[in-house]
Amino acid sequence: MEAGLWPDAAERELWANTLRQHGRTVNYETVWRHRNGELRHVSIAGEIIDLDGVPCILAYTTDITARKATEEQIQRLAFYDPLTSLPNRRLLMDRLEQAMAACVRHQRLGALLFIDLDNFKTLNDTHGHDKGDLLLQQVSARLIDGVREGDTVARLGGDEFVVMIEDLAADAMTAAKQAENVGRKIMAALNEPYDIRPLQVHSTPSMGITLFGAQHENLEEPIKRADLAMYQAKNAGRNTLRFFDPRMQAMVTARANLERDLRAALQLQQFVLHFQPQVRCGGRVMGAEVLLRWPHPERGLVPPAEFIALAEESGLIIPLGEQVLEQACRQLARWATQAELAPLTLSVNVSARQFQKDDFVDVVLTVLERTGAPPQRLLLELTESLLISNIDDVIRKMDALQARGVGFALDDFGTGYSSLSYLKRLPLNQLKIDQGFVRDIPVDPNDAAIARMIIVLGESLGLEVLAEGVETPEQQQALQAQGCHAYQGYLYSRPVPLEAFEVLTQQPGWPVLAPGL
Repeated sequence: MEAGLWPDAAERELWANTLRQHGRTVNYETVWRHRNGELRHVSIAGEIIDLDGVPCILAYTTDITARKATEEQIQRLAFYDPLTSLPNRRLLMDRLEQAMAACVRHQRLGALLFIDLDNFKTLNDTHGHDKGDLLLQQVSARLIDGVREGDTVARLGGDEFVVMIEDLAADAMTAAKQAENVGRKIMAALNEPYDIRPLQVHSTPSMGITLFGAQHENLEEPIKRADLAMYQAKNAGRNTLRFFDPRMQAMVTARANLERDLRAALQLQQFVLHFQPQVRCGGRVMGAEVLLRWPHPERGLVPPAEFIALAEESGLIIPLGEQVLEQACRQLARWATQAELAPLTLSVNVSARQFQKDDFVDVVLTVLERTGAPPQRLLLELTESLLISNIDDVIRKMDALQARGVGFALDDFGTGYSSLSYLKRLPLNQLKIDQGFVRDIPVDPNDAAIARMIIVLGESLGLEVLAEGVETPEQQQALQAQGCHAYQGYLYSRPVPLEAFEVLTQQPGWPVLAPGL
């Protein structure tokens, strides 16, 4: 027996009886008291031996306190958040599985409360991550105080927490009311100021709530529902709570299906280009803006408003944008061999995510070289949102492409964030007046003044100005009176397939324009 470790009499007798019953070597772990008073974990191995005809117990003890401490630490790292000591996602899912099974057995419901702190990143960025960590620790303490002893408070990571409430009523409405009461209590607690010396910080939560236990389902499903409900709380203005709405789930499912189809469409190259003519004063077609269309084999023609935003959110806008650029450049290369079409330009919209990629310039130049398209006939349309950050990088890329002949247009001018100090530095070729200023230009003096300002600005910078969304002769006449001599809109043509566009450009007397154009 190791010196200093002393089992009490009951412990010794228990171990001896176990050894006698088994009649063989026995190993087990227990806790003994050290002679200095500390409790120590020990491992005991023993056997019965014969000593001069007398059966004796030969025992070996090992102090395993350090090993047990290490095992406990590993256990905590595996199942608990090191910052707040709350259960982590892994342990939450384990407890949720048990809770869902208990709900089915006992015909009771449970609830998940998904909590995200509003504007937490601002605190981190402004005062440092150490202050953010202190806030998270205080939030976790308030969450624990706000629930019953048997409930679970977990931290998923960052500023996301989940509270799991068990043993609610069997009736969904009653259970929802019980969960809401807990949620309101937590909301009130988290709205109290936090003492993070030397700061006093105010932080608010957005909370999503969902019930579980009414049916058998995958473990991830209630987490997803609570998460979606939390985002509804964010969209409702933050610092509030929302219950999961099944209509929201339908929207999410539809979005997931559309994204799946979008990925397949990229691989199958289902997207086609339509062309909307751009004309100069006098009716001469100067080129077209290419607009993307998706003829889905089952859904029919999917409106761009449905899939372009999804492509932006999912990152698919980058490969999609490259496909559009490839198709446009191949068309320019074909037109270059036809005398009547060779002068036409094509304007291609470029998303901010696409432009901000480090290899954007190389991608454009590679496509131009591969297709043989004349760079002077390619016009890349950028939006003002691109100018919010890293303007020097924007200018560097534009300069590199313009040196090879590529032109640039600033789309929807006047609706975004352009600074005149930035505008004069940009190597632009064209400003496009947004259709929002064109719509009421014949009757609204303010729109007329804005259009005139853009036209004068463009002239002073040596840029061509083109008006979008021209639908009536009155709009065209008002623009012409202000000094704008390039137009695009339904007055001339809707976006049409390639064959129809080429026919339009070759029809004598097309387009039929307003008198005086």
